Amino acid sequence: MTASTIDHLVSVTVFLAAILLFISLFNQTIQTAILYQRHRHLATACSDLLDNMLLNPGYPLDWGKTNSTPTSFGLQDPEFTQYRLSPFSLMRLQSLTGTPFTYPRTGVTYSNMSIGFGNFLFVPYTEAINYSTAAQLLGTNNTYGFQLTITPIVTVSVEETHAEDPLTLVVNVAGTGSPLSNAEVSYCFLKVADKGGQKNPSYTSLFGTTSTDGEGSAVLNIQDVDADNAYVFIAYAHMSGLVGIGYHERVTGYKEYVLPLIDSFEDRRVLLVHSYNVHDFGPPESSVFFNATFVLLTEDFTLREMPMENSTGKLGKVVYGQGTEKTYQNLTIPTYNPGILIVTYQSNNEYGVVLMPWGISSMAVPVTFGSTYPLDKEWVVTDIRQVIVNGIAYQARLSLWSLKGYGVIS
Repeated sequence: MTASTIDHLVSVTVFLAAILLFISLFNQTIQTAILYQRHRHLATACSDLLDNMLLNPGYPLDWGKTNSTPTSFGLQDPEFTQYRLSPFSLMRLQSLTGTPFTYPRTGVTYSNMSIGFGNFLFVPYTEAINYSTAAQLLGTNNTYGFQLTITPIVTVSVEETHAEDPLTLVVNVAGTGSPLSNAEVSYCFLKVADKGGQKNPSYTSLFGTTSTDGEGSAVLNIQDVDADNAYVFIAYAHMSGLVGIGYHERVTGYKEYVLPLIDSFEDRRVLLVHSYNVHDFGPPESSVFFNATFVLLTEDFTLREMPMENSTGKLGKVVYGQGTEKTYQNLTIPTYNPGILIVTYQSNNEYGVVLMPWGISSMAVPVTFGSTYPLDKEWVVTDIRQVIVNGIAYQARLSLWSLKGYGVIS
């Protein structure tokens, strides 16, 4: 009797343990299936959201060229269809990269989209579209977090291999993982003239075309350039619908220079300011004299100067401090067509060049917009598209994650 009772208890115990084990395994299987469905739904949402951004110009249609906040968010160029984006809508996005700063003379804080010394793009926070605004317009706030990156596909690098007469520059053109051979290269070369004294620097310009060899390289020899001449070289490379841009500058003055700050998209107004008003390098030594010009990329991929003030450019100077002289200068971009503002400057016989893109495509500026990339999320979905921004080939990449916490409970 005792033995049968013990056998019965053992059998019941084993049966209950088997049931509990089955329930646990079944519950984990169900949770895994639910998690899979959620991941699949997130991937679909990522694809839909990316297309919604890229195939919709937003409203107003030309919000990228105004100072107003859009009531509908989209990045498509309103003059085109398919995956063609507006270079000005992208320029108004508040960048995750770069360190923002405040210009004390106006009290305006700027988002920093610059890509190294001499290649500046500063957008006022009051006119930049931030992540929370975009998330609200897209309907993703409190549901999804996202980060959008727009990066150029074609890489054009310029290397100086010989410093003086003739100046030798090597242009290397590469696509995704391989060089682009037989690509046509259109270039613009501006040399700053050394006039001596406190004067506005003049410049000479040279435009031309060449092509890359089988290894994706092109060698250019430019005459009448000394080792101490400041210059800028801009090159556009294009082949089979792929277009990229690269540039190289040589400057002799790194402290006192001109900084271009976008003041109004709608009025196409840019402020040219003294670098000491933004960076604290100590007591300034002198004013900075400048000569500004504007170039744009034509449909045949050549660069062309556009008239500004004084027929060829904008002459002036910027000073540091609160004295009677105006500490900054106003400049009006002559067109809404994307191009490059080129400012040659000199201070105490030190010379240099700074560039500012008008529309991100003119200098292939990369854009990173959205929330910081999460490190605590168990699943982040990514989707990509190949897009065109005013003729320049880019890759758009969207990373999306759920703001709701969930996972498999074992």
